Formats: sequence, structure tokens, C-alpha cells
Amino acid sequence: MPSSSAPDAAERLLARHLAAFGGVTVLVLGDVMLDRYVHGEVRRISPEAPIPVLRARTRRSVLGGAGNVAENAAALGARAVLVGLVGDDAAAAEVTAAIAGRFGDGLVRVPGRPTTVKTRFMSGGHQLLRLDEEEGDPAPPEAEARLLDAFRAALPSADVVVLSDYEKGVLSDAVLRGAIDAAREAGKPVVVDPKRAHFAAYAGVTVITPNVLEVTRATGLSAEDDAGAAAAGVAALAQAGAEAVLVKRSEKGLTLVRRGQAPRHVPTRAVAVADVSGAGDTLVIAFALALAVGAEMPDAALLANVAAGLAVAKPGTATVSRAELAATLHREEVLAIDRKVMELDAALAQIAAWRGRGEKVGFTNGCFDLIHPGHVRLLAAARAQCDRLVVGLNSDDSVKRLKGPDRPVQNEAARATVMASMASADLVVIFEEDTPERLIRAIVPDVLIKGADYTIDQVVGADIVQAAGGRVALIPLEAGHSTTGTIKRINAGG
Repeated sequence: MPSSSAPDAAERLLARHLAAFGGVTVLVLGDVMLDRYVHGEVRRISPEAPIPVLRARTRRSVLGGAGNVAENAAALGARAVLVGLVGDDAAAAEVTAAIAGRFGDGLVRVPGRPTTVKTRFMSGGHQLLRLDEEEGDPAPPEAEARLLDAFRAALPSADVVVLSDYEKGVLSDAVLRGAIDAAREAGKPVVVDPKRAHFAAYAGVTVITPNVLEVTRATGLSAEDDAGAAAAGVAALAQAGAEAVLVKRSEKGLTLVRRGQAPRHVPTRAVAVADVSGAGDTLVIAFALALAVGAEMPDAALLANVAAGLAVAKPGTATVSRAELAATLHREEVLAIDRKVMELDAALAQIAAWRGRGEKVGFTNGCFDLIHPGHVRLLAAARAQCDRLVVGLNSDDSVKRLKGPDRPVQNEAARATVMASMASADLVVIFEEDTPERLIRAIVPDVLIKGADYTIDQVVGADIVQAAGGRVALIPLEAGHSTTGTIKRINAGG
């Protein structure tokens, strides 16, 4: 059965991976475009035909297609080298000026061939019309040879290759085969955003990233639901001889299919969609960069999903910066922290899922009022005793009964949040009683952990755990650290 994504830990890991993007060089080969936007307002219908009249106010141009892939790589902190075709026209001059000094010198000019331009006429955030100026036929053989020469020259310094195929003539059979073979010989991973009606042309790439329409056209299988996307991904995998297929499913998220492994479905992020233009480019480059810094494919898919969600929230062809992505991952981590704090019933369901995967569950408890180094080391040692650690946290009333009317210093919500933020803690459950016996009877942990200032016969719940075949672990405490002592020092200083 296909497994679902588990984003919490992965997103924390990917937030750390982002810092490594600055050391990555990505080689982008594909269809370079110029995306033009004419913004204005509509106040009337034309007397010549039943069409709106747009009064132009502003104009802007940005790189699109493979150029947008390179722009996103740069925004994410990586170095990009761009190889593609332009004509010998005004649009080519705009593209060249936009690239100058930034993405290498891999543009090949072909006199008489138009530079691909997409002009969108916009009013109030809505697209009224798109005008495409392009040539879809393969470039002349001499231009193909120059493309491959530029690609091979840049390949030694690249960490990952992205092939951006928009069927505008750059990635012909000859160029595709030459680039893929050269990259494989050099040991470089290749990620391709495909447009071909059949994926055999991409044979030998590492990952292909078709959308639902593309994978359906290539395989003849509907990819509308999870099962269909997985089946279509398997068929696409066979066609391309790739290591993996990442199916882009718009509002339904992503489906990752790898050889010999269960499909992974990554649900989409809930965002307000402003414009989907270029979002696929953002997704592909984020995925490729994550692979280049050593992320596992499921984790790379999670990062790509977050990046694409940021892209579609922006109007027009847009990039996503490393700072934006890091901030979003940080917010997700905060949400993940909150999700670690559970009521007992929800906690038991999560524990059952862990045990279903063969994971051993440990349990420890305490007031954890002001976290100090002794707590941190105790929890780290406790986590080393098991696969998953559940922390029982005394409620405020419970702490008052145990420690006196002036305690706790921090309320239970604050203490639970701090505890959940620690990597050692997988679940936090607040209990009202003076002891955690009720929790222990409900959970029946495989390992019950306490500080070595207790003996086993003094540990609440030890008999319950041992009777069920579990064990009790006593962890040495670090001297010189206690919440009570810290409070005394604060009061003395006051």
C-alpha cells in the first residue's frame, strides 16, 4: 500500500540542507524563453468585436522556461549555468542582457530563428490573452553541435543537471541523447521536466517530473487519484529507464515512484493560488538542488512541494528565494512542534502506528519547569534507549501539589512547547495526577526511563512495564543542575 509523507522531521532536516545550496552548481539545458507581461485595465468592450479593450499601464519582462529554472536556482543560493537557444532579434537582446555575467555564456544564437516569447495581457490579476512567438522545430545541426559543446564544457563543474523541455526545439533527439550520455558518463544526476508524448527519449535520466496530463499522455493511464498516479508513475519509470518519477498533481500534491519501493504521496500545501506560471520550474530546481546536497528523494520532494506552494502564491513567472523557503520551513517546524503535544487518546493512536512499524517506545516523565543541561542530557540518554520517546508532563496543578504554591514558573502550555521543541521528545502528554501511573498503564512502554537518583523499586510503573516484558532504565544525572537551585539563585540575585 502506498505510504503517506511524514513531513515533520524531513522539513526540519531540509531547513538545514538549505544552507548547503550555496555550494551547488546546477547545469540547466533547455528552452530559454522571455515572459512578457502587459498590465492594464479594461473599461469597455471594443466596438469592432465583442472583446475587451485593454488600456496598457505597465510592462515587464522576465526569463521563462529554462531561464526561469536558472533564476530560481540563483534565488535559492546556487550557481546556475544556462545553455539554450535564442534568435537574432530584439527579444534575444533582452534575454542576453538579463543573463549577462550571471549564468555563463552557453546561449547559442541562431539567425533567422525567433526567440521564444510569451506575452500575457493582464487586467486586475486576470489573464485576458497570451501571445506566443516561437519555433518548435529542432535547431540546425550546427546549432545542436554548439549546444552540446557548451553543455560538455560546463559539465565538469556541475553537481546536478536539469533538462527543461518545453518542446521549443532545443532538446531534440540528438541533443537529448548527447547530453544524457555525457552526464551519465560524468556521474552527474539528471532531472528532466518532460514534454515528449513518450518518455523513451529520456532514457537513462535520474528523475523525470511529468505533470498529470504529461504522464497520462505518455502512459495512457489516468493519474487523477493516488492509485492512478502511482500506476502511471510505474509505467513512466519503465519507459524512461529512470531511477524515479515525480508526478506533479497540482492541488493534489506529488507522487514519487522509485524502483522497488512503495510510492510516496506528498499532499499539497493549502495556499491562495495567484498564478501557476513557472511553478513547475521552481519545483524542479528545488528538487534537483536538494538531491545535489544529499537529501533523500522523499525529503527532496517535500522541499520541492513547499517551494512550489510559494511560487503559485505569486503573480506571474516568479522565483522563490532561499530566505522565503527557510522561513516557511521554520513555520512548518513550529507547527510540527505543536503537533507533538497530544491528548492521551491521540497519543495512543500514534504509539500504535509506531509499534506497527516495529519501533520500540520509551517513556519518561517530569515537571520540566525550567529546562537546564541536566534535563537535556537526561532526555538525550532516554531517547537512546528506544526508537520513540514519550514524555509525560505534570500539569500545573500537579506541579503545585508536588513543588509548592509558587511553582511552576512556566505554565503547562509553555513547558509542553519547550519540551516538544527538543529533538529527543517524540510525543508530549500532560497528566493531572501526582504520578504518571495512569499514562504508563495505558501506554505500557517497552522501556521506562528515570534518573539514577531512583532505585527500580521506587520507580512508579516499573512493575507494570516489567510484567509486560519491558525494562526499566536508570540514567545517571548530571550534578549541579536543578530547577529549584536555579530559582534560588535568581531570588538571591534579586
